Amino acid sequence: MKKRGETYRQWCDPILHHQTHEQTLDDGTCLDVQTRLSRTGATQLFIGVYDADGNVVCEQIYDQRPGETMTRALMWGVGHARQLAAQGKEAQVGRSGLAARANTGR
Repeated sequence: MKKRGETYRQWCDPILHHQTHEQTLDDGTCLDVQTRLSRTGATQLFIGVYDADGNVVCEQIYDQRPGETMTRALMWGVGHARQLAAQGKEAQVGRSGLAARANTGR
C-alpha cells in the first residue's frame, strides 16, 4: 500500500478525467504516473515513485504540459519516473522523500 505524500493530496481530484500507468519494478519500487485535463483544458501530470514498503521516494506535479496530449504526457512521465527510480537507487533511498512542483514539463 502506498503512503501518499502531501504532493499527491494536492493533486488528487477524482472528478477530473484522467489516465493512469502503474508499474512495479523488479526490486518492488512502484511507479504511479497520472495525467489529466484541468478544468481549463491544460494537460497536467503527476509522477509518484514509492519504495517496496510504499514510502514516498519522489512525488512531482506538473501543472502544465504545453502542447502535449494526455497520452504523450503519460509516456513522458513513465520514462521520467523510471529515471527518478534509478536515481533513488543510486542514492541508497534512505531519505524521507522529495516533493516537487513544476510550472511546466520542460
